[in-house]
Amino acid sequence: MAFDFLLLFLGFGLLLGGGELLVRGASALAKSLGVSPLFIGLTIVAFGTSTPELAVNLMATFQGNPGISFGNIIGSNIANIGLILGLAALVRPLTVSGTIISREIPMMALTAVLALILGGDSLLRGVENQFDRSDGLVFLLLFGIFLYYTIGEVLNNKSSDPLLAQAGQHSPVRSFRSLFLSAAFSGGGLLSLILGGKVAVEAAVSVAQALNIPNVIIGLTIVAVGTSLPELVTSALAAWKGETDLAIGNVVGSNIFNLLFINGLCATIRPISVPPAGGMWDLGMMVFLSLLLLPVCLTHKRRIVRWEGVLLISLYFGFNTWRIFAG
Repeated sequence: MAFDFLLLFLGFGLLLGGGELLVRGASALAKSLGVSPLFIGLTIVAFGTSTPELAVNLMATFQGNPGISFGNIIGSNIANIGLILGLAALVRPLTVSGTIISREIPMMALTAVLALILGGDSLLRGVENQFDRSDGLVFLLLFGIFLYYTIGEVLNNKSSDPLLAQAGQHSPVRSFRSLFLSAAFSGGGLLSLILGGKVAVEAAVSVAQALNIPNVIIGLTIVAVGTSLPELVTSALAAWKGETDLAIGNVVGSNIFNLLFINGLCATIRPISVPPAGGMWDLGMMVFLSLLLLPVCLTHKRRIVRWEGVLLISLYFGFNTWRIFAG
């Protein structure tokens, strides 16, 4: 089993390194081709921290491991709020901007509630709980709408934001060498993500079998935290530097991306079963934390203070401890 854990951490390393290479390479390649840095920031860079989740879930979907796929997405969203935002608030109290409160957090909460409803087929239709292909298409449609309005709002406000105006006016330098290197970085990052996803999923299944626990528990805990490391590093560093909007926005944006795009894409490829043993509890916990985040952000002069960070961390570890022992 020690070898399986070693392979699991190797897979995480390949995922993290591959995600970084892919984002850097794709961003540089887009600049070399004359794509606006503003658009790059809103697409490639904004979703770059979720590439490990995407790689693991696609690999789990193709290999027929719905427990890992479900556990990774739902577990990552739970970890993003409970663990990562909690730790970031311990580093420095997080001041929340009006836009995050009025748009991003409600959208994240609505998405979580939708996932709970779409996953509860046994109550609504009397069949097995799952995200089927029609659910996946609903998620992808909502993701497209969210992306459209987000990009539209940024572009409409571009003239009033000097930083965005400067980014939009930037004229990148083109050269064959930069194109070649950027393409090489992108290709290397993509290969690393594919290999890392394969190694991580297979190792996670082996660990679950060795410990005689369901795949979904490994997905909710070890795999979810491993693939959420980019969000953890980004949010912790942003809090340390006082860029609290970035710390919160990174988590909220990642949760929306995880559910609407990654879960939607994987469910469209192959339906994802909601584990009968505790799957609805996992969805319920994700909804609870998503809804809890709004009053937490509205209190204390729109700040997440340290004791609230401790509360979020306690809820995270308390729930996962219960899930591990409850099976």
